[in-house]
Amino acid sequence: MQSKATTVDAYLAELPEERREAISAIRGVILKNLPRGYEEGMQWGMIGYYVPHSLYPAGYHCQPEEPLPVASLASQKNHMAFYGLGLYINEAQARWFVEEWKKAGKKLDMGKSCVRFKTLDDVAVDVIGRAIKRLPVEQYIEQYERQLTTNDSGKKVSKKRAAKEKK
Repeated sequence: MQSKATTVDAYLAELPEERREAISAIRGVILKNLPRGYEEGMQWGMIGYYVPHSLYPAGYHCQPEEPLPVASLASQKNHMAFYGLGLYINEAQARWFVEEWKKAGKKLDMGKSCVRFKTLDDVAVDVIGRAIKRLPVEQYIEQYERQLTTNDSGKKVSKKRAAKEKK
């Protein structure tokens, strides 16, 4: 369920108390560990963390008017979620994240693009913090750029999408 909130504070205010506490706690850890250069704001109805256009004018390849996302937090209908987009462009980072989460003794409910959870007790919050800290802006942009290619029409797309288009 996508929020219409235009600020992080408004987003948090519309959440039920238990979800607000969980999302706020994770948000605090993200902000504490967020490398210099990233910004926090609302993106796609969620709390987003992204590389601003001032540092990466090209923006997100799927929607260039949007800044390049690295992570998001959301309250969905049946769960809450941490979207670690920065994890999915680097296999080693993704493996590290899964291993560290399991070491923390927490059950990992990880989808293709998110970690789902019902309560804050389900979350390896420190692992999220360390994962965010491991992604300096310059390194993230380099990794992101390596994942892109140009399709036949000259548009930047993911390598996976470019391969599908060539079929």
